[in-house]
Amino acid sequence: MGFDYYMNPVAEWIGWFPKHMPREERVLVNKLDWLILVFACLSTWANTLDVNAIYNAYVSGMLQDLDLVGNRLNYLNAVYWVGTIVFQIPSNALLTVVPAEYYIPTCEILWGLFTLGTAFVKNYNQLMVMRFFVGVTSTPCWICNVAILNSWYRKQELGKRNAVYYATWPLGSMFSGYLQNACLTLDGVGGLQGWRWLFIMCTVITIPISFLGVMFFPNVPSHCKSRWLTPREKELAQTRLLEEGFAPSVGLSWKAMWRVLTAWQTWVFFVLCNLFWQTPYPSSTPFLLWLDDVVYPAQTTADINMVNNISTIGSAISVISAMFFAFYSDWRGNRWDSMVGAGVLVIVCNILLLIWNVSTAVKYFAFIALGFCNGPINLVIAWVAESLAHDLEVRTIALAVINMGYCILALVLPLTAWQTVDAPRYYAGYIWSVAISALELILIPLPIYLDRRDEKLGLRKIDLGSVSVVGVEEASMDLSNSISEKNSEKNAAVDIKEV
Repeated sequence: MGFDYYMNPVAEWIGWFPKHMPREERVLVNKLDWLILVFACLSTWANTLDVNAIYNAYVSGMLQDLDLVGNRLNYLNAVYWVGTIVFQIPSNALLTVVPAEYYIPTCEILWGLFTLGTAFVKNYNQLMVMRFFVGVTSTPCWICNVAILNSWYRKQELGKRNAVYYATWPLGSMFSGYLQNACLTLDGVGGLQGWRWLFIMCTVITIPISFLGVMFFPNVPSHCKSRWLTPREKELAQTRLLEEGFAPSVGLSWKAMWRVLTAWQTWVFFVLCNLFWQTPYPSSTPFLLWLDDVVYPAQTTADINMVNNISTIGSAISVISAMFFAFYSDWRGNRWDSMVGAGVLVIVCNILLLIWNVSTAVKYFAFIALGFCNGPINLVIAWVAESLAHDLEVRTIALAVINMGYCILALVLPLTAWQTVDAPRYYAGYIWSVAISALELILIPLPIYLDRRDEKLGLRKIDLGSVSVVGVEEASMDLSNSISEKNSEKNAAVDIKEV
């Protein structure tokens, strides 16, 4: 008998497929990984590449060419987030009624074109306009992909898939630095500076990825029309989610919006997630500008290359961290203890940077260790998805509300706590980081208590009586028939033994 790829014991040993998962279900999950993860990861990687390119361009000649003096980099960051905030909730609301396989790729083409426009701006004002529209059009990428990803998998499968998806974010940040170094060699080609070629290359990468979405990316299970899944696989996808407590779509309505506003998950996770997401912030722009201002200030080509390369270390280690915490949390069956572990390390690192009067080696440790603490970020999303498994509409829109908080902080904080003129010391920024690191640790027990209370009271059960989406009733009926068939087989086996 030949080797069966789907029953590979290695995949079971690492927990990619849960133990005792039937072959038919493994085939389905393997297909989902290829259909969902490949496009979602490539899309988010390209988005992160495009968004972060401006920071690498800034330290590679854009500062001088466009006269980005003072806090202008902060204002460019702010206008990007304004565009994202404006479209955040409408975007996820649209996702519940517009096919994801067309909606997300269309937006990706648009942000690619605005990224291309960035390569040809002549002044700061034109750059501001381009950044705003990149923000608007790239909004659906991360948050909509997250919503789709967390609508297809069982709970014990979510941690690892979210980790793989999250890893594309730091990989995009890393590749942006490497790509900028490569583009510096194109300086003067076609009369364009090297940093302009970075945006052109980003567009060349981005546009083709969008067509993969049109071809392969599925919608949510209850609205899936993918040609790559058989009718039986679509049915099985819904059935296994019903078994897991994930409710299918019941349609967008004002009642759904009211459920979003009254769900404790919306507001508790809004605070907890956004505190947690901001605690490792110094590992990004502050680390880059510290390297640029203090460690390699000469601004030779070799120095610029070193800044772009070394600044990627935190991103690289966060990829390793994400996979470690994902496998650990799926094995443990919870998300909170990984957050506690990372939270303790975060507060230590932020205190070291607040003190500041420490050796260069200690600063390197603090910046890079904060990158490691980025790893459990994806687990918060899995926790939200599991806590709101019983209501797909609330889960989808609540994720947008929670992410909007991140966008607001990303807009406000660089203009207040993390002003470019304060680099590299950022005294106010490190005070903020220490404070929220402590508050985040204090708040973690709250959603644990509320989750356990809801489960004890039976408040998270699916109300199948309210389900009206075509196909869900059939999936539920198929589940009942499957159970009946198994019982019949058992009875027949008993009869044979008696004979």
